[in-house]
Amino acid sequence: MSFSHNEIPMLSKEEYDVWKIRMQAHLAAQNDDMWEVITNGPLKIMKANPAFAITGGAPEWIEKSRAEYTAKDKKKANLDNVAKDILYKTLDKDMSRLLRFFCSDSFLLFLLNFISSL
Repeated sequence: MSFSHNEIPMLSKEEYDVWKIRMQAHLAAQNDDMWEVITNGPLKIMKANPAFAITGGAPEWIEKSRAEYTAKDKKKANLDNVAKDILYKTLDKDMSRLLRFFCSDSFLLFLLNFISSL
């Protein structure tokens, strides 16, 4: 498996372990939260609950509505789309056809886990 510095590493089931390490590094270079998005799903943008009285410590956190997002929040919320785009670009034509057939982002994670078990 070889690639240039800026090239996305292509998935190879024969060299999945090497690909995973390089992919984690590539995604982390894009944003520190990128691998977390891949493994745990989209980030939730949170805010302190104004209806909750803070007594004795930490505030209660609730998810922000999209209307409340700042530019920074929008960028973080979009990490899921960026990560999926990068992962889709690592797939060959056969794997891409499978994704179109199943048409599911969760299938992408299933496919990656399946390949890792081979």
